[in-house]
Amino acid sequence: MRSSIPEPGKSCDMVSVEAIRPEANDAMATGVFRTFWGQFRKNRPGVLGAVLVILIAAIAIFAPLIITHDPTRIMVGPRLAAPSLDFLLGTDQLGRDTFSRIIMGGRIPLLVAFASLGSSLAVGVVLGLIAAFGPRWLDNLLLLIFDTIRSFPGIIFALAIIALLGPSLGSVIFVIAITSMPIYARLVRTQAQALLGSEYIAAERSMGAGTIRILAAHVLPNVLGPLLILVSMDVPAIIAVEAGLSFLGMGVRPPTPDWGAILNDGYSYIDQTPWLVIAGGIPIVIATLGFTFLGEALRDIFDPKLRKDL
Repeated sequence: MRSSIPEPGKSCDMVSVEAIRPEANDAMATGVFRTFWGQFRKNRPGVLGAVLVILIAAIAIFAPLIITHDPTRIMVGPRLAAPSLDFLLGTDQLGRDTFSRIIMGGRIPLLVAFASLGSSLAVGVVLGLIAAFGPRWLDNLLLLIFDTIRSFPGIIFALAIIALLGPSLGSVIFVIAITSMPIYARLVRTQAQALLGSEYIAAERSMGAGTIRILAAHVLPNVLGPLLILVSMDVPAIIAVEAGLSFLGMGVRPPTPDWGAILNDGYSYIDQTPWLVIAGGIPIVIATLGFTFLGEALRDIFDPKLRKDL
């Protein structure tokens, strides 16, 4: 049995607080998770979106185990064939299995979305905090850079950069990351400046709390919620942009399977078979719906103004 006698130099109150603190933190974390899960499972579109997102991610991860043919293998015989037991979604103009290309092609949009969002989010958070905590002249300079980047039309800016760098997966990720970064940086800056003017931050500073502690304990936890909502809502837009660039021939290079490239092939041969357009369009629609439903559910939970169960 643990002794209740306090150690020399410590009061009974200090011992009780130190003993209770870990249990209190665990109970608080458990309560937050239960509250989140209770609200999330009541949101049926959000649950559907989560199921679709998990399904798409699982298919992309285990794609080599799901495909039935080599997605890049050219076959002379079954060109533009209709769906059959051998080719579940038919074949394209080169005789390649459309089903296998759709399954493997799901890796590219997800890779572009998460790589570009991860890099733009990391840079945006850092620049947003610098703008909020830095001097006035630096804040104005960063805002000028953010507004300059956002002033260009997204597709035109993407086409111009890719024309300079050349079509590739890295170019697509770079373009999307650059155009997305100002959005996250502005959000972090606005949220951080609003928190810096609050009374409890002033109280923390009066008690000697440093900038690192204020960032870690107060600013970042309050910024993560809106950022998570924004990121989940941006994923379907990025998937559509990546597919659009591949459709225009400015994305990944052949013969790499990609949903946008499959749509381009289907558009070129739509007068001979509709299966390429259908096969290339359905996964984009499913991915868009899944991430949109999930993002709206997260918005309803994390945004107090939109929360339904108060």
